[in-house]
Order: sequence, then structure tokens, then C-alpha cells
Amino acid sequence: MSKLKKENKILDKLNDVFDISGEVKRKLRIAVKIDSKNVSSILLFLKNQHGFIHLNHISCVDWIEEGEFELVYIVWNPKTKLTVLVHTRIDRNNPVMENIDTIWDQANTYEREFREMFGIEFPGLVGRKEFILEDWDDMPPMRKDFDTQKYAKENFATRPGREDAQDVREAIQKRSGEVIPDFAKKYSRD
Repeated sequence: MSKLKKENKILDKLNDVFDISGEVKRKLRIAVKIDSKNVSSILLFLKNQHGFIHLNHISCVDWIEEGEFELVYIVWNPKTKLTVLVHTRIDRNNPVMENIDTIWDQANTYEREFREMFGIEFPGLVGRKEFILEDWDDMPPMRKDFDTQKYAKENFATRPGREDAQDVREAIQKRSGEVIPDFAKKYSRD
């Protein structure tokens, strides 16, 4: 690991300041796990003290079996080319996470999406509640316990005006002459 000096140097600095679990994943890639209450602090530290000025992405994973959501903040330093993945977990039953759009403006878009798709609240988040979904009043659709097929059957297959609607696969088959593969037939309308 001596070849990975700059990666280990950043990891050591993070260990000196924060209570983290972390490792160098490979060249130019560091992953750390931190308590959710310290996420904004570590992100500010990385941005202001170590040049990680670019927020690449924020992702959310639903760990339904463990009753948690995992948020992963991916930041990048354009000078050193290092990437740090900051992992944290929050309670799935009361999903609240600190808003970081004051650190990076583009975080607003991710947070609004997570609020709508997973039901995570970000106190102080500015933006209409309705982001992508229109007139949505059901469970957030990206949660693992959301039944997409049931929702689609209840809300789309029998809507007034859809009596003559065709299954997409059937329309493609008629137009192109392609045969619907056996694995896809179970998804076609009954």
C-alpha cells in the first residue's frame, strides 16, 4: 500500500479528525463510513481543507431488511484526482438527513429526488414538494416495499380512455414482426 501515498495521507487526516471507518479501495479511491450527524462536517472538511470541490453524485440504497437507508456522497479533487465516497446510514422509519445544498448547490436536486422517491426529509431544503411525480399520494416508489406491478395495474391498465391501449411489447411485435421472448411474456398484459 506504500504506492498509494496520497490516498493513505487523506485517509489518515480523516481518521485524525473524525470517528470513521475507512479504507483505500484502490488507486485514487477512498471509502469512509461515518455517523449521519457528521456528514456535513466531513464534506466541508474535504472541500475546504483538501480541495474536494466537486460533488460527483449522491446515491441512496434502501436496506429494508436492516431498517435503514444508506446515503453515499461522492466527492472529487480535480488536482489530485482522488475520489472519496462518504457512506452513512439513517433510520428508514424516520428518515431525516441534514441538508447539504449550502455546501454544493447541485445537492438540492438529489435531495429533492430522495425526498420524493424514498421519503427522506432534509430540513431546510428549498423546493416544491412535487419534483418528478405529479399528484402522488402513495408510498415513495423507490422504497423496496413499494409494489410497482400492483400500482400500475390499479392505476394505469384500467384508466378510462385506455380501453383500446395496447401493451408496448404487443405494439412492437405488430410493427416489427418480432416475437416476444418467453421471459418477457410474463410482463405482458393479461
